[in-house]
Amino acid sequence: MAETELHSVPTAEKDISPGATTTGANTNGVDTTHRYDYGGNPLYHAHSGPDARLPAFGGEFQPGLYKPIEHRKFANPAPLGLSAFALTTFVLSLINCGARDITKPNIALALAYGYGGLVQLLAGMWEMAVGNTFGATALSSYGGFWLSYAIVLTPGFEVLTKYGEAETHSVLGFFLTGWFIFTFLLLLCTLRSTVMFFMLFFTLDLAFLMLACSDYALANGASSAGVKLQQAGGGFGLIAAFLAWYNAFAGIADSSNSFFIIPVFHFPWSEKGRQARAKTARENA
Repeated sequence: MAETELHSVPTAEKDISPGATTTGANTNGVDTTHRYDYGGNPLYHAHSGPDARLPAFGGEFQPGLYKPIEHRKFANPAPLGLSAFALTTFVLSLINCGARDITKPNIALALAYGYGGLVQLLAGMWEMAVGNTFGATALSSYGGFWLSYAIVLTPGFEVLTKYGEAETHSVLGFFLTGWFIFTFLLLLCTLRSTVMFFMLFFTLDLAFLMLACSDYALANGASSAGVKLQQAGGGFGLIAAFLAWYNAFAGIADSSNSFFIIPVFHFPWSEKGRQARAKTARENA
């Protein structure tokens, strides 16, 4: 793939990969560096021009074009938040699937408080510090989801004690339906990003939908359908967890710590996709 010019990211942040060359030019005190586009990873690519913007990338939790932060004092908080979300979702989804006949979510509650809740909330606040509105909204909200879900399921808080069995499933359905709606709104913001970023929110949205429908079915006395829907929600949750880890790894891995860079698969209609088509048209002209 053709070399592209990186204007805004200091060379001190990323080691120059083997095969990369420098032009000798200097932009804002930073040496301009040519890099190969490893697997479509925008950490190695920026548009040329004085107003360089990176394309959408799940590893930075950015759904649209964004400016890299010059000489930033913060590391990228997205992989931390994604990893916290992934592990907590993974464990709870295994329980929802009925893995090894385990049905009690106690171990998931510990993760929901400490990792998926607290750590993901902190990652969301750090996203706000680096100017990423989408990342701050999503990670902070899902951190709040895990904390509130843990509170609901912790007996000491007695959140559900005033409800009967059918009412308990109904109110849990209300709770999960709200998160389905919120996730759908975030999903719409990823339609111009990358396949892996979009699929993360798509599978998560389906997980919330299946789990909400499971509670509604149980509230109506359809226990068999409720169990099947819960297992379906657990299956979609497992896929979402692995996609979150995939995006996290894409945001962590570079030539300084990994022998390979995983692709992120830009949509054909995204900015990066249009650039690729224009480049192909020029080469074929």
